Formats: sequence, C-alpha cells, structure tokens
Amino acid sequence: MAIQILNLPVRGMTCANCARSVERRLAGTPGVTKAAVDLQAASATVEYDADVVKPETLAGAVRALGYEVPA
Repeated sequence: MAIQILNLPVRGMTCANCARSVERRLAGTPGVTKAAVDLQAASATVEYDADVVKPETLAGAVRALGYEVPA
C-alpha cells in the first residue's frame, strides 16, 4: 500500500453542492482513502493508494462531473 496525497485544482465549482459532488465522486473512487474539497481555494486534496488508482483517473472522475482540472 503506497499512500499518496494529491492536491488537485478544480475549476468551475460555484457552490457548496458542487464541492460536495466532487468530494463524493473522489471519495467513492476505488483506492481513495480520504477526499476533501475546498470551494474557496478551488481545489481537492485526495489521499489515495497509488497501487490502486492513478492521479489521471482522479482527474478524469472530476472531469466526468463537468469540472475542469488543469493539466
């Protein structure tokens, strides 16, 4: 188990419901142990098992909700 922490910029969130949706999607991704979204900072902090999930997968999960994750 290789636990990593990723700070992911998330653009396009306009309200607390947006942040909750992103947080729930990230937290529900296999391999994620913790996810927290900061609406004001427009970012998500994700604790994940690098042996199970990759950062690109996490960014894709956020993009699937319609938000932008800059490269």
